[in-house]
Amino acid sequence: MTATLDVDELLAKAAAKTGLDDFGDDWFREPLDVLVTSLNTEAALSPLGLELTRRRLTALLGDRLRLRALQREHPEVLDLEVRVAAEICGLPRTGSTLLHRLLAASPKLAAALSWEVAYPIPFPGEGPDAPERKRRAQERMRVFAEFSPGFGGIHSVVWDGPEEEVILLDRTFVSMSFDTFYWVPGYGDWLRAADQGKAYGELREWLQVLQWQNPARASRPWVLKSPHHLTAVDTVLDTFDDCKIVMTHRSPVSAVPSFASMVRTISRQHSEDVDPLRLGPYWSNRFAVALRDFTAARAARPERFVDVRFTDTVREPTAVARRVLRELGAHPDAADDTAFEAYLTRNRAERHESHSYTPQDFGLSEAELAEEFAFYTEVYL
Repeated sequence: MTATLDVDELLAKAAAKTGLDDFGDDWFREPLDVLVTSLNTEAALSPLGLELTRRRLTALLGDRLRLRALQREHPEVLDLEVRVAAEICGLPRTGSTLLHRLLAASPKLAAALSWEVAYPIPFPGEGPDAPERKRRAQERMRVFAEFSPGFGGIHSVVWDGPEEEVILLDRTFVSMSFDTFYWVPGYGDWLRAADQGKAYGELREWLQVLQWQNPARASRPWVLKSPHHLTAVDTVLDTFDDCKIVMTHRSPVSAVPSFASMVRTISRQHSEDVDPLRLGPYWSNRFAVALRDFTAARAARPERFVDVRFTDTVREPTAVARRVLRELGAHPDAADDTAFEAYLTRNRAERHESHSYTPQDFGLSEAELAEEFAFYTEVYL
């Protein structure tokens, strides 16, 4: 009999590992149940993939327990004001990472760091320098690179640099991370239709925890970033009152196959049955639906959107970052310019590998993509 994941067993393991038993509101059980069902029936997990996934889900549940314990011990955390200046979203592979890291370099904004989203709660006895969490984050990144060779040519990741807070959302089990790492179309369909309000409420709580650990952030609004936010634009705007959506635009003819290539690379960690010819159509459809929903959300609140084109970000990154700061109500100055140039220098040193693919690799064609996304490109590109 093939081993499978069991939700009750995962909950029990998390409780045993942490010595805690209060998960708080059990609303998260629905997304967790849907995810586990998809993993068991669709993901074709390898024996190693099954074990890695079991550990990952147990750790995420453990963090839910530890979050509630921290809030009980330090109730003042729940009183912290979280200000979000911008949520950068758009299709993946549209220059959003470059823009996010540029804006995160500004002294005027705050961003979550890679080691923080991986390990957001201090370990017992750990001081503010977080040496154990930083050590584990570096080791985690080394292992990830070993399991996903070639990923560095697709998306550069550094353990101490700005990272997508969708990794915090993983702990709600309402996250695009899961159908990026696994073939779980049933879960993806559920996610597309789900009300994400409670998940984003918990994202605010996680930002409170990070802000509590670094009080200097209290004077700076957050700049967040993830393609996941494209699945919940209205929820983002409702949750963070002063937030603007910074939408990055690139032709889906380029963006969709590029993302499919990334998914193929990372999903091979967990399954030996990764079919690229089904990845392309799946993600093409997912993103077409998301962009139609985005268009409707934008029409209702146009004043809360800022547009950035991929070609501009690549050609004039500093000028784009300055313009976005102005759109967010900040006033870029010499300190911002210095920070932007320092990041660009670092960015050039971080990326070494090439990334090659074609739409046909993923069951797509340029003509079909151009037709499917014409409603979007004719307006925004």
